[in-house]
Amino acid sequence: MNHFYRLGLHEVAQRLRQGKLKPSVYIKSLLDRINELEGAVQAWQWLDRDRALAIAKKADTSAAALRAAHPLYGVPIGVKDNVFTAGIPTEMGCCLYQNYVPDKSADIVTRIEKSGAFVFGKTVTTEAAFMVPSKTRNPWNFQHTPGGSSSGSAAAVAAGFVPGAIGTQTNGSVIRPAAYCGIVGYKMTRGLIGVDGIMPFSPMFDQPGVFARSVADSALLASSFAGPRSGISPNAAPLKNAPRLAAVRSPSWYLAEQEARTQFEADISRLRSAGASIDVIELPGEFDRAHKVHRTIMLYEAARVSRAVRDEFRGYFSDFLIHALEEGDRVTETQFRDAVKKKNALQNSFASFMDRGYSAVITPPATGEAPNSLHVTGDPSFCSIWTLIGAPAITIPTGLGPKGLPLGLQIISAVDEDNYLLATAAWCERHSPFKGLSS
Repeated sequence: MNHFYRLGLHEVAQRLRQGKLKPSVYIKSLLDRINELEGAVQAWQWLDRDRALAIAKKADTSAAALRAAHPLYGVPIGVKDNVFTAGIPTEMGCCLYQNYVPDKSADIVTRIEKSGAFVFGKTVTTEAAFMVPSKTRNPWNFQHTPGGSSSGSAAAVAAGFVPGAIGTQTNGSVIRPAAYCGIVGYKMTRGLIGVDGIMPFSPMFDQPGVFARSVADSALLASSFAGPRSGISPNAAPLKNAPRLAAVRSPSWYLAEQEARTQFEADISRLRSAGASIDVIELPGEFDRAHKVHRTIMLYEAARVSRAVRDEFRGYFSDFLIHALEEGDRVTETQFRDAVKKKNALQNSFASFMDRGYSAVITPPATGEAPNSLHVTGDPSFCSIWTLIGAPAITIPTGLGPKGLPLGLQIISAVDEDNYLLATAAWCERHSPFKGLSS
């Protein structure tokens, strides 16, 4: 087996564009890796090996000018199975939608394809992109969860099945699985990217995200569908000067396991040694209610989005999902409106907080290492606040815990400061040496 599967997105894209690597040779490397590990990892909901190889062989003969005109020419991308893909099954983790094939792709898929990439396969999502565990396992240890709901996307990138993948986040569905699987996960500012063609759960919070093995690779993939107006640079060059960071334990700190606390302190110490100015502070007291506000809005919207289908096809959904949606049924319109007001107030409070001159906030991305269970997807508490206020967030791997599983650092910037977030994260990554599973 060759080891081209180890290449990051930037390097693969460059080699393919320049004709230094044949698409078919690269795809064969990925398929060999998948044949070796997919039986244990189970990252794919749909994968047509013959189709992928046929697309690659066609790309082998492309003219140099055509390759050069497309930044991701011939690059295979994993797409979460709640994102519509024309002519390819999109089952959304629900048996109700088994074998459903859309006739139109989501906007983000269309944009990725225009950049020259192609849908390599559909990655496993938890049921309706909520919290019921899927079949996917963590590539670092097959007895541990990869997190969710973007379980397959995170696992596929970590295992070396693809150089990048698309996910979605409504609570912690990009950041948490990326942290558990030892890769980079990036969630953009809410509203920066449209969600047309993505199965809705909570429209106020649903947003796409990307998985890759470096900050620069994440930026390249995100820029391919965000467009030039987003301001996202495809290169994500690190900050020239050391950042000023706010180390925030957040209201969820009591949930952090010892390994998460130890890693966070080690990250702070290492970044300080590299020149960063870091203040260890607490968020304003009103953020203590953020989790409740987020859950109120999320389940209120999810209950109403799903009601017609749920009433007719109740037996197709898990009891866990039904109970969560029924919790949303009990939220009144008055309670929902009050929660939205609180959300808006927290957004303003965070904006004022960032006006103190911080480059970014840093905090753990999860409560600890991936749980030793395939019956849970982990706790999203360290992600809920940032999803609630719509701020851009990214997680980078920074170490291993006592069980040999990845731990990371979550970095959050002000709303609409995605490019600055990526530059800050790239600086932190430069000073956080970590060897991924497929390195």
